[in-house]
Amino acid sequence: MENHKLVLPEHLNHYGYLFGGNLLKWVDEYAWIAASLEHPGCKFVTIGMENLAFKKSIKLGTILRFDVRRAESGNTSVQYQVDVFADNLETGAEASVFSTSVTFVCLNNAGEKTPVSQQ
Repeated sequence: MENHKLVLPEHLNHYGYLFGGNLLKWVDEYAWIAASLEHPGCKFVTIGMENLAFKKSIKLGTILRFDVRRAESGNTSVQYQVDVFADNLETGAEASVFSTSVTFVCLNNAGEKTPVSQQ
C-alpha cells in the first residue's frame, strides 16, 4: 500500500525540520490502515515498532511517500514493513529517509488477543 503526505509548517520542530513524532504518527496510522484493510473485522492495536532508522532530515514542503508491506503474519498478530521516501519535486529524485517495522495484535471486544482474519 502506498500513501503520501505533504510536510507543512505545523509538522516542523523549532529547528525547521520535520518533528520525528509526526513521522512516527503517520507511519503507525498508515500501517494500521493497511492491516485493517487486509484483515477486515480485526481491531488492531500497535504493540511495537522495531529498528527505527531516521536516515535524513526532512524539510518544509517535502512530499513523503510511505511504502507499507505486510512482512509477517502470526495467529493473533501481523507485522508491516514501512519505508518512507522523500520526493524532490524539482529533480524527480527520491531518497530513503526512514524505515521501521510495525507490529499489531488483533483484539476482541473484551480486549483479549484473538485470531487475525485471513485475507
